[in-house]
Amino acid sequence: MITQEYVKQFEDKIKNAKSIIIMGHKNPDGDALCSVIAMARLIEQNYDKSPVCVYDGNIPDYLDAVPLRKRVRFFERVEETESFDVAIVVDYGTIKNIGGPYKFVENAKFVIEIDHHIKQDSVGALCMSDEKAAATAEIIYELIQTANLKMDITVASLLMTAIITDTGWFAFVKRGRVFQIAADLVDFGVKIQPIMNELDNKARKTIITESAAAANAEFLFHNKLAIAIIDSKSYKNLDGRGETVLGLLQQIAGLEYVVLLKEQKENQIGVSLRGKNNPVDKIANELGGGGHKNAAGAVVYDSLENVKNKIIELFKGVLK
Repeated sequence: MITQEYVKQFEDKIKNAKSIIIMGHKNPDGDALCSVIAMARLIEQNYDKSPVCVYDGNIPDYLDAVPLRKRVRFFERVEETESFDVAIVVDYGTIKNIGGPYKFVENAKFVIEIDHHIKQDSVGALCMSDEKAAATAEIIYELIQTANLKMDITVASLLMTAIITDTGWFAFVKRGRVFQIAADLVDFGVKIQPIMNELDNKARKTIITESAAAANAEFLFHNKLAIAIIDSKSYKNLDGRGETVLGLLQQIAGLEYVVLLKEQKENQIGVSLRGKNNPVDKIANELGGGGHKNAAGAVVYDSLENVKNKIIELFKGVLK
């Protein structure tokens, strides 16, 4: 919940800041990217400040059409010696998920975090977090309402894009508030269909790679668990986290869990976990990652075969 006390502290720090930097998690998805840009736009419009927006890793091509996408800079293009009065970290999950831009957090005079991930550690002195929110953009919308901030159609469209992507096109919604926010954004003038058309636009090589990974998935524990793999040779064709693989496999009747292993580099495996109606966050935690109850992930520094075997062992305790 965004309280008036939070708003007062937020406004005091932003109004008095000469420099502001905003970032999300490494390899930003729709919620992270759009939340970063939306916050920057809101601060520009309401406080006459021009924040620096940075990222680490790669931004998926399907997010190229996001409004103001070009204002987000790769973190190494910002002077390392530059310290900021305020650093705003959105949608980051855990400290290690921030990646390279964390150095700006360490050097900032004040840190604000806005997040919807379950966490045990926080980076912010001011934490505006809500684990029940469907997306970080939902919390930003609550900040807009509580602080009575001006919002234009660009911000509204960014928030809608963030919500659509992080809820899996509203498939993973756990409470009705996000639908109310989406309705408010539509009434404000946001057009959902064009947003979805832009998001549903991947390269042919990406679709072929993801479809092949789903087709070649291994089924274990009486077909309750599916493990799909994208090796290092095919990984370069992947655009984003491989949601198509996960989505295709989750449609299979009787399947309870889906795991996607992505060989990002030698001995660096990205793990995406999904549970239809079952939690996967504890398994992600065991792998050194985290996330939401039914959608979580990790990056494990080991061979592809070792990571696969470890995941199978972890699921033995779940699927007895």
